[in-house]
Amino acid sequence: MSLAAQFETLAARQERTTLNELDALFDALPAVAEDFMIGEWDGGVFNTGHPGEQQLGALGWAGKTFRGRNDVDPIVSRQADGSRKANPVMGSASLRRVEYRGVVTATMVYDKHAIFDHFRAVAADTVLGVMDSKGDAMPLYFWLRRRQA
Repeated sequence: MSLAAQFETLAARQERTTLNELDALFDALPAVAEDFMIGEWDGGVFNTGHPGEQQLGALGWAGKTFRGRNDVDPIVSRQADGSRKANPVMGSASLRRVEYRGVVTATMVYDKHAIFDHFRAVAADTVLGVMDSKGDAMPLYFWLRRRQA
């Protein structure tokens, strides 16, 4: 099964996905450059039991916006009318190249929190992300798909 097919299977899964499955997939995917991330992205989370999954759901998390390396909205929420709006709850962020799990890849660095979102490419319009937060017992795995204009 291709890596993209593995990703789609895990993203569609209703029951819990193990960290071992997600770690293995993340490690097998190629790194991305910061410029790859520029644009509007829709997002979703994997069902691993991480408390952040429910927190993002409560915020109506819809994805992220990367306008430039130093201009990132890490939390974009879906409004009642279906539109998207930057949510200030986590502040802003920037894009950098950071080594994570042995590979340097595009990483979103939160400006006011010790949190890092590391990205690897699933396809030209899809990335697998992992939120690495200092002090968390487990990472939060999520995905982003580039919004079509």
